[in-house]
Amino acid sequence: MSSDFVNIGFSNLVSARRVLALLNPDTLPCKRLVSEAREAKKLVDCSCGRKTRAVLLTDSGVVILCGLNAETLAARLNGDPAREGKTSSED
Repeated sequence: MSSDFVNIGFSNLVSARRVLALLNPDTLPCKRLVSEAREAKKLVDCSCGRKTRAVLLTDSGVVILCGLNAETLAARLNGDPAREGKTSSED
């Protein structure tokens, strides 16, 4: 059984199979989710002290904070290196 790992920035890797959703950290429901995960000790901060630009939700209920844009992460999860780093305004 192979597991594909995706670089989520700052030398951090996550299993692509375990990621259920990429969320915008600025929404109130996402802020509540992060707060609840912090209280339940299910929060992993992989932003290395930088601004959180994406929140990853895993199938085990772990919430991961990431310093990369959601578009970049989506491209990496989909295996599309041509779209990495592009924003929606560049389409």
